[in-house]
Amino acid sequence: MEGQTTKAKTILLVEDDVFLSNLLMTRLQKVGLRVMKAMTGEEALAILRGAEVPDLILLDIILPQKSGFEVLEEIQSDPNLNKAPVIITSNLGQASDIQKGKKLGVINYFVKAQTPIDKLVEEVQKIINKK
Repeated sequence: MEGQTTKAKTILLVEDDVFLSNLLMTRLQKVGLRVMKAMTGEEALAILRGAEVPDLILLDIILPQKSGFEVLEEIQSDPNLNKAPVIITSNLGQASDIQKGKKLGVINYFVKAQTPIDKLVEEVQKIINKK
């Protein structure tokens, strides 16, 4: 399927900070990605239970209703959702949090305060272009 550009890659952005969510969405769309947004863990799971599985999930940990870790646990237990790689973007930067994320199958973990948006967008592009 090389050369086909009919379907844009889709990112599920799970972030409850409205400013950051909008900023990330704009930057990801600027590089040609389609973005679905969720503001809560429950909303993210509802999207993932729908017909469309995203190519990549950007997941915050501190979320209303269900934490990002709880979302990850549900994704792992549902074989239909397991195929979407997950990158955590969080202000939780403790080694134990990063370790917990890795145990739950995340492919990368970025601490928001230490990660420029450009670097995050670059990482997203690298990962989805490998798919």
